[in-house]
Amino acid sequence: MIMKKNHFLLILAVAGALHTSCKRTLEAEPMDKLTEDLVFDQIDVNADNAKAFLYGTYGLLPAYGNRLGSAVLDAATDDAMASTDGDRSGDFRRGWISPFNVQDNAWNNNYKGIRMTNMFLSKIDNVPTTDELKKEWKAEARFLRAFFYFELMKRWGGVPVVGDVVFKFTDNISLPRNTLEETKNYIVSELDAIKDDLVPASLNDADLGRANKGAALALKARVLLYWASPLYNPAGNTQRWADAADAAKDVVGLNVYGLPADYLSVFISGKTSEMIFAKMLAPNQTVEQANGPIGYLNAAAGKGQTSPSQNLVDAFLTLDGKPITDATSGYDPAEPYKNRDPRLDATVLYNGKKWLNRSVETFEGGLDKPGGILIQTKTGYYMRKLMGKFESTSAYANVTRHWVLFRYAEILLSIAEARNEESGPAQEVYDHLILVRKRAGIKAGADGLYGLPELATVTKAELRAIIQNERRIEMAFEEQRFWDIRRWKIAEAVMNQPLRGMRIEKQADGSFTYTAFNASTSVFDASRMYWYPVPNNEMQTNSRMVQNPGWE
Repeated sequence: MIMKKNHFLLILAVAGALHTSCKRTLEAEPMDKLTEDLVFDQIDVNADNAKAFLYGTYGLLPAYGNRLGSAVLDAATDDAMASTDGDRSGDFRRGWISPFNVQDNAWNNNYKGIRMTNMFLSKIDNVPTTDELKKEWKAEARFLRAFFYFELMKRWGGVPVVGDVVFKFTDNISLPRNTLEETKNYIVSELDAIKDDLVPASLNDADLGRANKGAALALKARVLLYWASPLYNPAGNTQRWADAADAAKDVVGLNVYGLPADYLSVFISGKTSEMIFAKMLAPNQTVEQANGPIGYLNAAAGKGQTSPSQNLVDAFLTLDGKPITDATSGYDPAEPYKNRDPRLDATVLYNGKKWLNRSVETFEGGLDKPGGILIQTKTGYYMRKLMGKFESTSAYANVTRHWVLFRYAEILLSIAEARNEESGPAQEVYDHLILVRKRAGIKAGADGLYGLPELATVTKAELRAIIQNERRIEMAFEEQRFWDIRRWKIAEAVMNQPLRGMRIEKQADGSFTYTAFNASTSVFDASRMYWYPVPNNEMQTNSRMVQNPGWE
């Protein structure tokens, strides 16, 4: 099937506005109340309605913009905080989560997606189209269903797995939870079953946005990486790590994906060689408007809703690949942003960085931190990641930006993490870390190690810390940190520490002084907060539902 990208975006935007070339028309039915018979019509020779129904289901895939309150999900981690007082993202930080207040409640959305895919699978054979196309579409539907189950699994653990059943809204549904392992096994078995029926992994425009073999392998790799991690694997079964590494290597083995030299392009291009799977969006400037610095006027105005933390800024390396705590790194606290990992510039807007034809002013009383009641940065920083290249323009413009759900750098970091956990420091681990650091712009150094210690001198625990930090800075603001600190079981350590900011004072001679301060406190109850509470309405309507520990 040839499907142009603009057609795909149109279908996602108006999945209900279906059209058909056959004699039967849809005007007799309200467009928001289409019946199954009209969607899966035996005389719809082009299968337009069924195709639009399937592609409409893609709209239920996760998005990682400003969706939790007014900030991004990372504002509920040690990487950032919301700039608005009382923002819902702060409920995680304050420990204000309960079965009656489940922030990021994806339960209904993902079960809606599962029901839609099951309906599609149960009806598509009624539509007169080719067997080859039906096979592809069925595989896409099963991929989406597996994705929805993973979104449930990483929040709640084991959840009810309904198989292919399409429940009616009038059914009295009372299902027990499957175990975590049963849920994982179902997802992996589905991906194994359909990976070769999906369109091949490629960079062709015609299939951009469709689930392909690369997406299925990447989802399997992420599922198995979680399954191997301490939260899921308290006994430390090393075979799980081996399985996770092998699954990620299957993505590499496709010989399709790579790391483009321009790190920023990964997030603001229609496609790159790094993008394995993404949720398609129409061109927009919503990220800039929501998160840009506040001190601009009219079309250049931003709302500054996300305030990156000093914790995150300190995690970025120096240009030679060393942590700022290394005495040989050359880090200068008086010029804290000089000679740093180029990914810092791509992730955070800091005082003095060029943006919209002027220097960002986050010093006290500056244009972007004027004080008073105006919503503004609480940390001395604004988010830059995911925005277009507006350093030298006077206003924002629409950006071709898709939510990249799987990208190649993650695959490389997953291999490094899993191999280190499986068998300790090895050249394979270094090879994948070096690929990521080289693309980032880190200097190779005389030893060609891009700031990594000599392999023979590093311990497994030391390399684990390096890999975890690399993932943190590489994947910042892509909704990875929130889940990583949970699967690694380090949330109780990092989230019970203050979230820090930087207070910047401008001196009479034009220089600046920098003083770190505690911008917010955080609370993480390890006895229950690693898993979400099952929403109260699910507990009330399903007599067989069991609440997660600590939320009873």
